[in-house]
Amino acid sequence: MTATLLTVSGAVVLITAALLIWARTRRMVTTPAERAVHTALHTASLAARPLRRGLTRESAQEAAPHLRALVGAEGLGVSDPDGELLAWDGSHELLAPEFTGTARRAVAAQRPVLAQLPETDHPGRTLVTQPLLSDNGTVVGALGMVTGNRPGPGALGALAEVARYACGQLELAELDASRARLDRAEVRALRAQISPHFIYNALNTIASFVRTDPDRARELILDFADFTRYSFRDAGEYTVLADELSNIERYLELERARFGPALQVRLRIAPEVLGVTLPFLALQPLVENAVRHGLAATPGGGTVTIEALDAGTDCVLSVEDDGAGMDPDLLRSGSLDTAAEGAHIGLANVDDRLRAAFGNDYGLVVDTAPGAGTRVSMRVPKFRPGIRP
Repeated sequence: MTATLLTVSGAVVLITAALLIWARTRRMVTTPAERAVHTALHTASLAARPLRRGLTRESAQEAAPHLRALVGAEGLGVSDPDGELLAWDGSHELLAPEFTGTARRAVAAQRPVLAQLPETDHPGRTLVTQPLLSDNGTVVGALGMVTGNRPGPGALGALAEVARYACGQLELAELDASRARLDRAEVRALRAQISPHFIYNALNTIASFVRTDPDRARELILDFADFTRYSFRDAGEYTVLADELSNIERYLELERARFGPALQVRLRIAPEVLGVTLPFLALQPLVENAVRHGLAATPGGGTVTIEALDAGTDCVLSVEDDGAGMDPDLLRSGSLDTAAEGAHIGLANVDDRLRAAFGNDYGLVVDTAPGAGTRVSMRVPKFRPGIRP
């Protein structure tokens, strides 16, 4: 027993010694300048996270300590474009009213404002306020710092650079918000495209079953209600594949009631990709186009094949029909939505939203030819930071 304890104790000593040697070596090969750069970059990244949500009281309070560390100030204030205090970090909190006044002057003049503080209350202290001025000339707020001495060019330059950095993050936040607003507008436009040509046919189909098969009519009414509830929901720009496929099944049930055996559907779905996140109503327009333009005008009907396959870090989704197809030159010559006089309504909308969400490598791919049907496919990453339903 004693020998075992000695062995374990010796191992702990060796491990501790190795860690000390590693830490000492690491300190030797890392210069003070490198450590300073690393610290500054890390602090800047911590400030960026809340600022990317936009300038609010909450985000300002979260970012203020990191902004103060970047400029090396004793105290730092953040104001909105009207000069109202959003956050103060560090000492000299009683300077908040003074900062509000200098912030308004800095915002109005769009230049830094220096205020020498009273010797009785704040001996040797200076309040410097820098407007947060975006590249397009819009003032989005102000930063104020308290320094121990009259600031020189280096301190003023540091505050200006930190203000410029904060403005850059706030502009990125506005771009994110603008993209979200655009996504919502595109989803609303897509809903407007889907609803007219589907709702009329669905209601006519249901009406045809009311007298001949009331039970079937009730089932279709429930499918129609669930379909419209999902399609017009007010819940973000993204959804999961499982929910999108469930809604497509409701759509296809209504179309099968309309076309009967003329419409055949094949599904090939990998269970492991059902939780993948994709833009809301990204798959539905592909299925609707396959039915409307691939089969509805084809004598004898045809088959729609829907696939969702695992492809490593991506999920590959495709919708294929064996219908009329179209001239691929129409796709090359213009946008997807103008092709064949609107024969593929909604595809450009989906393509734009895919690229906006995941990058240009994730747009739609269309394979078609006259009389050879159409296959529309997309790749969706299984995971992308910041994108969730």
